[in-house]
Amino acid sequence: MIFTAAGTQDGREIVRRLCAAGHDVAASVVSSYGEQLLAAQKGSIGRLIINDTPLDEDGLRIFFKEHGIHVFVDATHPYAVNVSRNAMTACAAAGIPYIRYERDMTDLSYEKVHLVHSYEEAAEVSARLGSRVFLTTGSRNLERFVKAAPLSACTLIARVLPTADVIALCEELGLTPAQIIAMQGPFSREMNRAMYEKYGAEVIVTKNSGTIGGTDEKFRAAEDLGLPVVVIDRPVLSYPNLAHTFEEVEQFVDALNHAL
Repeated sequence: MIFTAAGTQDGREIVRRLCAAGHDVAASVVSSYGEQLLAAQKGSIGRLIINDTPLDEDGLRIFFKEHGIHVFVDATHPYAVNVSRNAMTACAAAGIPYIRYERDMTDLSYEKVHLVHSYEEAAEVSARLGSRVFLTTGSRNLERFVKAAPLSACTLIARVLPTADVIALCEELGLTPAQIIAMQGPFSREMNRAMYEKYGAEVIVTKNSGTIGGTDEKFRAAEDLGLPVVVIDRPVLSYPNLAHTFEEVEQFVDALNHAL
């Protein structure tokens, strides 16, 4: 059975392809919404089981033994470094081949891009660039911005997923309805531009999540309005095997299956 860390659109597509090719897949997600999206893959040729319980390094090793995992496909978000580190360590300990699917990055040639390497640096730079900060980095690190001293005098606008737990988190952090945009992306250039204008954005904060994550359209909309964009750079890890296309993942898996 193939373990696929599938908390992204990329991951769901990899699961779909593997199941369609007849492989048995154990897909892991971190939210009930992700589970709902993956459940639609059931009914393919290959068997699919879905795990929605967070697994640390020890949990992964136990799961590998219980389900006969023989290969690990890491298609987590580019910024989910802790998950990737745990997976690589667990796979090395269990002797299970690991491959990372890495989506392409967005070109950063826009002249008003400010590349930073941490959430703290993003807060500092954003505060210097404008007083109305439009956050498109999701909810997981929202608290870092809300509690960042440099942003204390700024108005934050948070664009987040429209789920009950995320909205509750925003409210717990003291954000008002006027500061919360609860919508599922990715968004078009026109939609981004309309939101920036409506909320009076003076600076945009994002991650380099690539085209599939909607980063290109965020940049284009910002450029239309001449807005600065603070980009939190991707973490760099040393992966034992790396793929940049779905086909490369399939070839890796097929080669291992033929070797068994």
